[in-house]
Amino acid sequence: MVITGIYYAIGLVAGGLVVSYFTRPWLGVPFYILAAFCLYFFRDPERVTPQGPYAISPADGKVVAVVKETETRTRVSIFLNVFDVHVNRSPIAGKITKVDYKEGKFLVASKEEASTDNEQNTVTLVAEDGTTIVFKQIAGLVARRIVFWKSVGDQVKMGERVGLIKFGSRMDVLLGPEWQVGVKEGERVEAGASILARRKG
Repeated sequence: MVITGIYYAIGLVAGGLVVSYFTRPWLGVPFYILAAFCLYFFRDPERVTPQGPYAISPADGKVVAVVKETETRTRVSIFLNVFDVHVNRSPIAGKITKVDYKEGKFLVASKEEASTDNEQNTVTLVAEDGTTIVFKQIAGLVARRIVFWKSVGDQVKMGERVGLIKFGSRMDVLLGPEWQVGVKEGERVEAGASILARRKG
């Protein structure tokens, strides 16, 4: 459980108790329902990360695009709805060399233009052998808060927790020519567990 969810739940329960005390008991029920939803939304289950020359999914959700953006780069886009786990994980082991936050719009995250137009946090990750993967935490229509727990220079393990996007959102993973993408549009993936691509060679 992400501690943020506990804080939200406590605040909502407190609000419900106040409303119930000064008005009618049943008027506090919506607050209790929202508190339960926050605990559910901010859940953080353990995952078994596969070992091997893989790039794993950094987010739970549905693959909404597998696009060859250039001759050398493929983008895999994952849409997270409000019922998905929103804790983000590192797709490979390596060193964070760049973190670039950009303000933007809050379009529906499942739309293609969200990849370029929405508020986003772009992270560049370089493995020991020089392999580079870029992933983007992208805000959506409801998500207005991107959280990244790491900094430039940090070493991360494959599947390690690196951040969180609150409520509906999107995650883009940019893969170079050394990767063979293994997912298709419409598939569901789990952060830290599902294989997005395999290293060629």
